[in-house]
Formats: sequence, C-alpha cells, structure tokens
Amino acid sequence: MKEPKTLQQAIVYFSDPDRCFDFAVKLRWPDGKIICPRCSSEKHYFIKTRKLWLCRGCNKQFTLKVNTIFEDSPLGLDKWMTAFWMLVSCKNGVSSMEIHRALGITQKSAWFMLQRLREALKESKFGRGKIGGPGNELEADETFVGGKLKNMHRDKREKINQLGEKFKGKAVVQGIFDREARKIRATVVPNIKRETLQNEILKNVRYGSTVYTDDAVGYETLNYRFVHDVVNHAETYVRGRVHTNSLENFWSLLKRTLRGTYVAVEPFHLDRYVDEQVFRFNNRKDKNDSDRFALAMSQVAGKRLTYSELTGKDTDSLHTSETRTRETEIPF
Repeated sequence: MKEPKTLQQAIVYFSDPDRCFDFAVKLRWPDGKIICPRCSSEKHYFIKTRKLWLCRGCNKQFTLKVNTIFEDSPLGLDKWMTAFWMLVSCKNGVSSMEIHRALGITQKSAWFMLQRLREALKESKFGRGKIGGPGNELEADETFVGGKLKNMHRDKREKINQLGEKFKGKAVVQGIFDREARKIRATVVPNIKRETLQNEILKNVRYGSTVYTDDAVGYETLNYRFVHDVVNHAETYVRGRVHTNSLENFWSLLKRTLRGTYVAVEPFHLDRYVDEQVFRFNNRKDKNDSDRFALAMSQVAGKRLTYSELTGKDTDSLHTSETRTRETEIPF
C-alpha cells in the first residue's frame, strides 16, 4: 500500500499495526541503523511478537516509543499518528475536544497528547544558529495575547485593574521574520522592555542584517548593531520596503487559531501553541500534508514531556491539573 497523502488514506494506512510500526521505525531511524536510546549500542535483537528490542550493550529492553514524546503512553501508534496528521495539516489547529471525539479517548488524554505533539513541533535550539546577515532583510514585531476585560469575571477584572498593568494581563509574543528564507521565529517574552526585545534579536539575528520594526521605544538603539529602519503605523503601514506586514500576517493566523479553535490558553501553555503555528507557517510552501507529517514525525526523538511537568502538579498549588488541562480559560 502506498504511503498516505490524505487524512482518509492515513487512517486506513495506520489502522494496520504492522504497517504503522514499520512506518514509524523508518522515520525514527531513516538510515536503517537502529540504536539503543539508552546506551547508543547497535548490537541488539528484535522480539517480533512483542515489537521490542533487547540491547546487548546495556542488556535492557527498548521499544520504538522510548526517548520520544510517545514514551509511557498506553495509546496505540494508530491514534498518535492520526492526531499528529490532523495537528500539522489543519490550518487553524485542532482542539482536544475534537481529538477526543474523533479517536474515542477522554478529553484529558487528548489534551495531554496534543501538548506532547506540540513539544515535537518545537524547533530544536541546538544548531539552530542565527538568521540574516549583511544584505538580508528581516522584520521584528511583538503582539499581545489575552482576553478582553469586558469578558472577564468581575473579581479578575478588578484584580487586574488594581495591579495597574499597562496591557491588562496579556501575554507578549515576539516574532522575527526572515524575508529571504520566508520563515519566522516566535517566542513568548515576559515583557516589552528594551532589554527583553533587543536580547531576542541579538540571540537570533546576525550583525549587519537589515531589521525593520515599528516605532516602538523597545527597538531604539538597534542601529548600533544592525541596519535599522522603522515605520510609523500612525502615519502609514508601508514605506517602500520598510514594513512589518509579514509578521502582521502571522499574528492574524495565530490569533485566529487561539480565538476560533482553542478559544484561549493560559500564559504558561502559550509557548507550545506558538510553536505549533510557527511549524505550520514555516512549512506551508512546497510541502503537502504528507511532507509536513513526515517532517514532524522525524522530530519526535529526544523529546519528553511528562504530565507532572506539563501541569506543574509537583511544584505549586497554583498550577493544578484541574486548571491547566483546559483550553478555554480566558475568553477573547
């Protein structure tokens, strides 16, 4: 049977356990050399009836799921594959309630599954390097994500007003767009102070690059290390090649996903939803659903997210599992 190209073909293809297993093995070890995830030994033998290997190096068993986002999950690979396919192919994302209904698992399991899948979509920082360079044009901008005061409960609204927060409790997401590569990097930042915004640019952009921003105070003095030009949005949004419209496009897609599919997310989960949208945006051109799925599956190894880490269950009472497993905390 040919590899799937559509969701319907994917469901049929992955319904066969052996075919699903062989497909996942091929993506995890594309060179065909299966190594132990614990000791990196290549000496082992395969137990076909149990679909696991026994390593001769450390004398321990290991499965396809060990040292991946699937580790310790009782759910079959067929469910994981279908959920992953839907996540990377649906332009506006897919909610845990939809996965719950489609796969016949609980909403809590679906939510945990999607958060682990988003962990795999995160671009690895190792070897990522800086973008841009002399002659390259980039855009930098930030946006605010959060609920409207008029939609909040009176107690929460009064608390935010008492704190006197300038942006009314909203989270800040900063993005950098490389016009040549047509790709974006985005991350959640704690505030919009000059040091915070410019440190992110310094960490990700090579000296000598041309950086376009709006006239926000946080981007002042960028001309010390970059060719910097600004556009005043009070006057115009485009001045020749000086604009941040590419980032405005990404912010529109991100907020459409949050408002329409997830309704809202808490700030301590927002970074994973941003990573999800960044993955789809950066792989929107020259890739079909099958290509995006294969790329995402190739990134599952070496990443792990436990339920206690995700919910903060073992850290403090503020981040309890009851309040952190919902996607509809703050209505927009």
